[in-house]
Amino acid sequence: MPLVAMDTLSRWLRDAAGGTDVTQGLADKNQAGITESNPNGGPTTEATKTGLAKYGDMLKDEILKLPIWALVLICAGALLILVCCVYCMCKRCCRKKKKKEGKKGLKGTVDLKSVQLLGSAYKEKVQPDLEELQVNMEDNEDAESTKSEVKLGKLQFSLDYDFQKGELTVGVIQAADLPGMDMSGTSDPYVKVFLLPDKKKKYETKVHRKTLNPVFNESFTFKVPYAEVGGKTLVLAVYDFDRFSKHDQIGQVQVPLNSVDLGQTLEMWKDLASPENDAEKENKLGDICFSLRYVPTAGKLTVVVLEAKNLKKMDVGGLSDPYVKISLMQNGKRVKKKKTTIKKCTLNPYYNESFTFEVQFEQIQKVTLIITVVDYDRIGTSEPIGRVVLGCNSTGTELRHWSDMLANPRRPIAQWHTLQEVPEKS
Repeated sequence: MPLVAMDTLSRWLRDAAGGTDVTQGLADKNQAGITESNPNGGPTTEATKTGLAKYGDMLKDEILKLPIWALVLICAGALLILVCCVYCMCKRCCRKKKKKEGKKGLKGTVDLKSVQLLGSAYKEKVQPDLEELQVNMEDNEDAESTKSEVKLGKLQFSLDYDFQKGELTVGVIQAADLPGMDMSGTSDPYVKVFLLPDKKKKYETKVHRKTLNPVFNESFTFKVPYAEVGGKTLVLAVYDFDRFSKHDQIGQVQVPLNSVDLGQTLEMWKDLASPENDAEKENKLGDICFSLRYVPTAGKLTVVVLEAKNLKKMDVGGLSDPYVKISLMQNGKRVKKKKTTIKKCTLNPYYNESFTFEVQFEQIQKVTLIITVVDYDRIGTSEPIGRVVLGCNSTGTELRHWSDMLANPRRPIAQWHTLQEVPEKS
């Protein structure tokens, strides 16, 4: 292998020098006295010839010093470069051919005569009769309307009327196929139960977390004389609980009591109707957000009034000057009273004010907290807009908030509440 490589390299050097060895050619020319012409027009000097001979000898010596594996790598690299060049040239030629063929094909695709023939031949298939078109359009409209109908789920409940006591017992059994109202695709449903048109008494079931098929199994009793039953309408409204915003209504069921047979216990399923058609017109007094924190060891109850929104317009200009009054009640008597600053000309005030009451652990079950939003009036008396009553004797979201506070000592629990009407003083 070394002798073959050396012969190949010596031949390559002889070919590069014009068919003879570089050093031998130069020596022969010197002996013959032949002078070569310089490319610049002058004769080649003896020093230049000697330099070329030395360069050739040095190159030859360096090549001879290389190991066999280096010579093999040089040959392999040269061969690889040659193969890559040939591949690139072939690929480029193929692309040019494809482009030319594509252009030729495009020139022959558009033929107006063939287009006209196709149009006349398929005219009946492309454009149907007008009667068929109308029928299909009506079918499509029906299909779209059924798709657009949003299913809100259904509710199972029971009715039982006691004629002797004049009491209507409403059982909220379960709901099924409720829509997901939260980002996770689930809901936190609960049911409000009340009678129209008075709405004097409202009941609420417990909140069932992260479910679309809650099972309630709760009963509520209304005092309704038999003479008034026919004029009442039972409403079961399903809501999605949200601690930090207003609760969204999912749907509702309305049952006029004059349309059912109360002589026997009834149990039925009803589809939930859209809340847009809600006959329940809630008093638009507004909402308030505040947090409760109780420390049993220190006996301190802290109330932080955060903000209110969508308050009822109380002034002539369509605004209000609201402030919040906090009253701590025990055995029907006011123990302490505190209030926030007045926010001028707004229906969405922001307070973020904190108040602390001293309530011993033995008394926390007996106190009641009344939070009232009042519209300040410089000239006349200030009018209350609405209030929220919290304590162990409360119901619904108010009782839930109070229970969460007691279950999480030393931790502030914030929640939104809908303002209720303030009862008139007797």
